[in-house]
Amino acid sequence: MVDWRDADPAAVLKGAETIDLQEEGSHGVLLLHGFGDTPQTLSLFAHRLHKSGYSVLVPLLPGHGRTMETFTRSRADEWIDAARNSLLEMRDRSNAVSVVGLSMGGALAVLLAAEFRDIPALILIAPYLGMPRLLRIAAATHWLWGGLAGELNGKNPRSIHDPIERERSLAYGAVTGRALYELSRVMNRARKALPAVTAPTLTSSERRRKNSSGPKARDTSSPSTMAASAYSAKSRSGCGHTTAMGRQPPLNSGAAVERL
Repeated sequence: MVDWRDADPAAVLKGAETIDLQEEGSHGVLLLHGFGDTPQTLSLFAHRLHKSGYSVLVPLLPGHGRTMETFTRSRADEWIDAARNSLLEMRDRSNAVSVVGLSMGGALAVLLAAEFRDIPALILIAPYLGMPRLLRIAAATHWLWGGLAGELNGKNPRSIHDPIERERSLAYGAVTGRALYELSRVMNRARKALPAVTAPTLTSSERRRKNSSGPKARDTSSPSTMAASAYSAKSRSGCGHTTAMGRQPPLNSGAAVERL
């Protein structure tokens, strides 16, 4: 049977496949990757959680890890449905399921937490809950310019600080007008859903300070604080946020495991 998470598996890039480390009955952790990215980004984090005794699933979202053409054809509703279906699958096999989201995956995680109020823990890593004004305008008018512009370079050397991991990344590194619009749809829905989130939440956003070189983690119970955290990271890269991804997991593993 073809795994619904990796529809047309022959088209999936090598190394971009869904990471399935599930075990019956244990505490589950659903990890959601970012826009235009793949589960590879969360691989080290997933395996570290699994070694700590958790059942882990990192699904490849529709349109991701394949080609730019399939990415542009994919839609926000498909990404949201895939995240929801993954959570439901894990809930059938695990005693409880916590959710971790990176970037757009953080926005998807917010939507899940708002819908499933019994999620025991929520971890948001540089959640994409805000879009700069110029990008909002570009997303809203994508139908005017998208067809003419085609694929635009979306790479930012500050998004992945570690040069080795930057080179290994399987992310598209490009964006189209339509894809940008779909990202804005996920972001808008997540922001509206924030007041409904009641799960204990840990947020981590990149805040480069004079005496600090890593991501800052905060425990918060306020949805408005989550949004503020995302906006504080936004100003650095001009694309919504930036996060310090490298050979270490994007969030201190100890803090993450304690929260779960």
